[in-house]
Amino acid sequence: MTRVIILALVFVLAGVTSGLVVSVNSLRSRLGAEQGPGESRRTAIVSAAERVGPATVSISAVKSHLVRNSPFPDDGLFERFFRGYYPDRVYRGRYDVGSGFIIDSDGYILTNDHVVRGGSEVKVVLRDGREFDGTVVGADQRYDLAVVKIDGNDLPTAPLGDSDGVLIGEWVVAIGNPFGYILNDAEPTVTAGVVSALHRDIQPSGTSAVYKDMIQTDAAINRGNSGGPLVNSSGEVIGISTFTLSSEDGAYFGMSFAIPINTARVLVDELVRYGRVRDIWIGMGLVNVTPLVARALDLAGADGTLVAAVEPESPADRAGLRPGDVIIAVNGVAVSNAAEVRRATFAAKVGDAITVTAIRRGRTRELNIKLEEVPG
Repeated sequence: MTRVIILALVFVLAGVTSGLVVSVNSLRSRLGAEQGPGESRRTAIVSAAERVGPATVSISAVKSHLVRNSPFPDDGLFERFFRGYYPDRVYRGRYDVGSGFIIDSDGYILTNDHVVRGGSEVKVVLRDGREFDGTVVGADQRYDLAVVKIDGNDLPTAPLGDSDGVLIGEWVVAIGNPFGYILNDAEPTVTAGVVSALHRDIQPSGTSAVYKDMIQTDAAINRGNSGGPLVNSSGEVIGISTFTLSSEDGAYFGMSFAIPINTARVLVDELVRYGRVRDIWIGMGLVNVTPLVARALDLAGADGTLVAAVEPESPADRAGLRPGDVIIAVNGVAVSNAAEVRRATFAAKVGDAITVTAIRRGRTRELNIKLEEVPG
């Protein structure tokens, strides 16, 4: 009987010990104790930053700014007396700092136009500390895109993804150098967040840039991050960090915006070959089809955009588009107003062809319009 009790106790203790081992192992697994130092913390975000970080660069552009030249207090007695000896404003150079990323082993770097615009000298610093003189080979203020060229060997490149496949809610990281030379460190910083929204159209006041189809994220884009890559969890660039919304006192609103990489992709060749993005010419004037317009023209409904005018010998004219046609789709995407037509042709290049679906006298027609450059 004693032997039976002893065996039972052995089995009970073995079961308890086994449970403790399982619990401890489970806890170790959660805390990463089973793996090597840091291995349990190597998330997709960490891998994405490691994959794109080496190709992320710091860009500094020397720009001239008007500054007050007088050594005396503004509107003071001495300032008024010596005003003729000290010009009120003079131009002085200073560094404006931004970011970019290498997209080609030949040394082509993609960044924002506002990072390099007006710069008389451009410096590029890689994460490994190498510094290069950069040349702006092409820039366009409307799209806020620029391509900078450096000459170097063994240059790392950033893998480009597909911004059309971006999902709301997916994790992203913004990589860049928001402090430039202040920290005296070429190592880029990383901020993480999620994609908050897609297809945002914004036109900031006081600028000619038109930001269409933007990616919105809550990953912080600080001053100096502009031009840097927005990266998905697979380590692919899906956007170009461009600006953030903040209050007048600089308070961050939690909304940052990036230009989709697919938009930049189609415009890089234009920037490299022509130094700018050539203006496309379609040659049609559009009017929104309101219920009032629909009744006046005896149209079946208020969906679509009315072609009010067609320029003679324009691409639209040669394709067969006529005043009175109602455009209901562009490249298979339904449109209900002129703004949506402009969105559908945004980032289209000279030489591209677009398919316009239009209704004329109750019949649906598909017209292929080959885009040309605006006549000089």
